[in-house]
Amino acid sequence: MAAAAAALEAVAPTGALWGLVQDFVMGQQEGPADQVAADVKSGSYTVLQVVEALGSSLENPEPRTRARGIQLLSQVLLQCHSLLLEKEVVHLILFYENRLKDHHLVIPSVLQGLRALSLCVALPPGLAVSVLKAIFQEVHVQSLPQVDRHTVYSIITNFMRTREEELKGLGADFTFGFIQVMDGEKDPRNLLVAFRIVHDLISRDYSLGPFAEELFEVTSCYFPIDFTPPPNDPHGIQREDLILSLRAVLASTPRFAEFLLPLLIEKVDSEILSAKLDSLQTLNACCAVYGQKELKDFLPSLWASIRREVFQTASERVEAEGLAALNSLTACLSRSVLRADAEDLLDSFLSNILQDCRHHLCEPDMKLVWPSAKLLQAAAGASARACDHITSNVLPLLLEQFHKHSQSNQRRTILEMILGFLKLQQKWSYEDKDERPLSGFKDQLCSLVFMALTDPSTQLQLVGIRTLTVLGAQPDLLSSGDLELAVGHLYRLSFLEEDSQSWVAALEASGTLATLYPVAFSSHLVPRLAGELCIEESDLARGDGPTKCSRHRRCLQALSAISTHASIVKETLPLLLQHLRQMNKGNTVAGTSEVIAVCQSLQQVAEKCQQDPESCWYFHQTAIPCLLALAVQASMPEKEHPVLKKVLLQDEVLAAMVSVIGTATTHLSPDLAAQSVAHIVPLFLDGNITFLPENSFPGRFQPFQDGSSGQRRLVALLMAFVCSLPRNVEIPQLNQLMRELLELSCCHNCPFSSTAAAKCFAGLLNKHPAGQQLDEFLQLAVDKVEAGLSSGPYRSQAFTLLLWVTKALVLRYHPLSSCLTDRLVGLLSDPELGPAAADGFSLLMSDCTEVLTRAGHAEVRIMFRQRFFTDNVPALVRGFHAAPRDVKPNYLKGLSHVLNRLPKPVLLPELPTLLSLLLEALSCPDSVVQLSTLSCLQPLLLEAPQVMSLHVDTLVTKFLNLSSSPSMAVRIAALQCMHAVTHLPTPVLLPYKLQVIRALAKPLDDKKRLVRKEAVSARGEWFLLGSPGS
Repeated sequence: MAAAAAALEAVAPTGALWGLVQDFVMGQQEGPADQVAADVKSGSYTVLQVVEALGSSLENPEPRTRARGIQLLSQVLLQCHSLLLEKEVVHLILFYENRLKDHHLVIPSVLQGLRALSLCVALPPGLAVSVLKAIFQEVHVQSLPQVDRHTVYSIITNFMRTREEELKGLGADFTFGFIQVMDGEKDPRNLLVAFRIVHDLISRDYSLGPFAEELFEVTSCYFPIDFTPPPNDPHGIQREDLILSLRAVLASTPRFAEFLLPLLIEKVDSEILSAKLDSLQTLNACCAVYGQKELKDFLPSLWASIRREVFQTASERVEAEGLAALNSLTACLSRSVLRADAEDLLDSFLSNILQDCRHHLCEPDMKLVWPSAKLLQAAAGASARACDHITSNVLPLLLEQFHKHSQSNQRRTILEMILGFLKLQQKWSYEDKDERPLSGFKDQLCSLVFMALTDPSTQLQLVGIRTLTVLGAQPDLLSSGDLELAVGHLYRLSFLEEDSQSWVAALEASGTLATLYPVAFSSHLVPRLAGELCIEESDLARGDGPTKCSRHRRCLQALSAISTHASIVKETLPLLLQHLRQMNKGNTVAGTSEVIAVCQSLQQVAEKCQQDPESCWYFHQTAIPCLLALAVQASMPEKEHPVLKKVLLQDEVLAAMVSVIGTATTHLSPDLAAQSVAHIVPLFLDGNITFLPENSFPGRFQPFQDGSSGQRRLVALLMAFVCSLPRNVEIPQLNQLMRELLELSCCHNCPFSSTAAAKCFAGLLNKHPAGQQLDEFLQLAVDKVEAGLSSGPYRSQAFTLLLWVTKALVLRYHPLSSCLTDRLVGLLSDPELGPAAADGFSLLMSDCTEVLTRAGHAEVRIMFRQRFFTDNVPALVRGFHAAPRDVKPNYLKGLSHVLNRLPKPVLLPELPTLLSLLLEALSCPDSVVQLSTLSCLQPLLLEAPQVMSLHVDTLVTKFLNLSSSPSMAVRIAALQCMHAVTHLPTPVLLPYKLQVIRALAKPLDDKKRLVRKEAVSARGEWFLLGSPGS
């Protein structure tokens, strides 16, 4: 009796469960469903108990009551399906299948329950097929609401994912059943799922049986997609999503070809642009799975449609898609395996293309010449076979036409077409040299290219240079004689042609070809360039000055341009260095610009060497000692000709040398860098000159120990070297070096030297690993800064040191950076240093070029600007509000610099609180503040129109006032902002339209062309404001 009572108690629903069921079914409350599901998951009730509690509801004669009962059960199953046992699943499936015959109000809840059961791991074999058969037989899916249709698709998707073999056992019946389910579907949410199911049916080899055409019809009826998503669509379904899903279905099997290709041809020939594009893109996708058999009967029609679109269309997109489709068609025909007795469709297809296009190539002035060339090139680019076939037919014709036509513009058109076919040859490799299609035309092509290079037309020369580059890229095509002639033409174009386009193109081609043919350029071009430099040196020695400054620079640029191969670098680098020595030797007087030009060429060579470790080390160990020796020699006191060699000590020249040394150092391996640092640091600290070439100097080199001003200036070269080293390279005598740099950084009689020392000190601090030694260096720096800022002659130098040390620490997130930044903010109120402190915020937020760069291995943390903004802008704002009127501009300037260099997504959330300060900054008389603020506001007008429109009156007034600023840069920026204002909501702007149009008439007469240009652009936008379509 006790056991029976316990069993009864376990099965019988508790009062609480019964109450929840009644609340849901009769009380129409939704909450109890989640509560029941939670109780089932916690083990308080079983699914069987829930069914028992629902007993009367499930048998109720009222359909709505039955629907609510089944809905509760289905919602519980959706959350608890993983807890079901196999036996329970069987009974539930039978129950739900039976209920599919119930009233139509019950069906949605039944489908939800079946969806839950389709997710069950414990589903016994055979039941998936049973469920789908029941749905196919009992439910007219397309009469259901969208949500319920989506549920059916979800059930099918779940079973296809977990019960694939069972469903395949249904054979074509499954395909036919799904066709019935999908037929007539219109909702885009459901179509995306339905297209995915069809694609899976095909790609996973489900049996289509005799229903391939029906499956095609039920999907192709949506082609082409013309869906336009409603505004503010919460589902986020785009037209492109549907297009791609449907295309994946249509292009998934060759069995659709006989139905799809006529449809595509029909749509390509229609007048609807989107239909043309979609059809051509779909054809392109189909060619990846089709073979010759599928395409054979449709090739003439497909070619006719594509040809017509390329010949006649006004749309570049349609033309591009047509060419892509032709390329895919040709590729498809090329890769199909031929039987011995089969017709070669590729040859006949290409012959048709040649027949329709070839004669247009003989008319370079007619409009069909380029469409024909593009069609031929699209087909030729599909395969090596196609390329050979078309090239062998077209090249002789084009070569003949080049000689037939004498006008430069006609020849340029023909040569550009030839160039297109030559480029296609680069896609295919040929093992046998004699097999190459170009081998038979090589002499004619070279002759034609050389004719183009000697033509007076610049445009024909440019095409000739590009063609020569492509010919040179063909392996083993050009002979040594051809190369010698080519080099001669490039040399002539580099020096004798006045047009800059030809010169630039010739340099670029020289660099490309020198990589491929280093011996030819070493033999034929380098000696000529060396002769040019000798002429320049002779002119300098006679005191005539440079004969032709542009010729000298072209020679230098040509030397750097061809330094693309290690063997050439070993010839060009000594030439450049020897030339630099000769320019600063004896009585020779070289101008600053000439020396800088040599340094710029050296830097370009260094950049080209960075990709090759061997060339990089060769450049470093050859160029750096030479540059240092020349600089040290120039820094020595001399009794005779004291001015001659001081050119090397000028700021601009030293800056150019800094770039060379930095570029030559950044890519060194740590081992090689360690070898170099062991020589260069002792040179500056101990005067050890043994590693320098020609090191017989008239005095000692002691830049730190009471050296002359000239010697101290060379610390900039030390900075370039040590601040570009990899972080793991140990610097000898580091402690002494840091102290000497710190001392020199506060030297008040040579600002260049002190700034270079401060930058060098900061660069080394940034890379130094954390620890006691770093803390000691920082303490020394802080003490030096505080002593200098307190009073004395070197306040400015101490401030510069503070600025660079702060930047070094800000970049690496060092804890001390906040203290130093606070000190910098405090200096904004300083009468003497306030303006410089404001400008210092620009330095802190911007990227440097000489030190503290990622390329130079500095420690630069990501988002350092965002962190600086978060930590310091509140202090700047508070300081601005508390500052006296005469120093407020300093705070505005600093704030403007920070905001101007901040990523806009970070600034937008803070805009409401900072905008008033930015607007006030526009009233600041300092043009730097105005320009920085305008640069900050312009993108905000585009990205935050709602916030900016609240201040439209102030913005319009201030921008118009600044459009008359004495500074041209401010006037241009103000007019650009007036242009950007037109992106604000139109109703807000209309009251100002006439005022602005009148005010913008004045800058239309500005004396500067760039200002007038911006005024025309801005005024035009304001004129169009509020007009239809604007």
